[in-house]
Amino acid sequence: MILEQEAAKTWSHDEIVTYLNEAYDTPPEWSELIARAYGQKLGRKPVGLTASSGFQIGVRRTLPLSKEQLWAYLTSTAGIQLWIGDMPFLELKVGHKFITKDGTSGELRVVKPLEQLRMTWQRKDWERASTLQIRLLSAHPDKTTISIHQEKLEDLFVREQMKLHWEEAAAQILEQSKGDE
Repeated sequence: MILEQEAAKTWSHDEIVTYLNEAYDTPPEWSELIARAYGQKLGRKPVGLTASSGFQIGVRRTLPLSKEQLWAYLTSTAGIQLWIGDMPFLELKVGHKFITKDGTSGELRVVKPLEQLRMTWQRKDWERASTLQIRLLSAHPDKTTISIHQEKLEDLFVREQMKLHWEEAAAQILEQSKGDE
């Protein structure tokens, strides 16, 4: 591995990222990912790794929507397509199993209308299911924070993939909410 030959094992994460950016003109998102993987190889605990549930990711966004508006969107056909995938309907009932056209599958474990959804969530190419939890938090009538937490992810790369997925989903929900104003 090039980093073993060129980088000192004592370098910080930021020093490795800077080195990759400057020496190889690596895009920032790839420099971050490579530096994290190299740090893990050196025995450093990577961001998002827990002893009990493997890799996890959390994304939060505050949106200019009431809980009712956000819940209605998340559970609509368009909302479901955004965060689960292409399927016509999701029965909001504990024990309901789903599968999308692209093979993402899961089972609802907790359904608390206007507050929380918790489910297993597995992409077709994954060996095992993750746990996905979506919570709606609000202390103001027309602002709601969506909290997306996913755990039991296989590795650092899947964590980064899901981080990008949930950040994009949150951004699209925000864009959708602007269109509804």
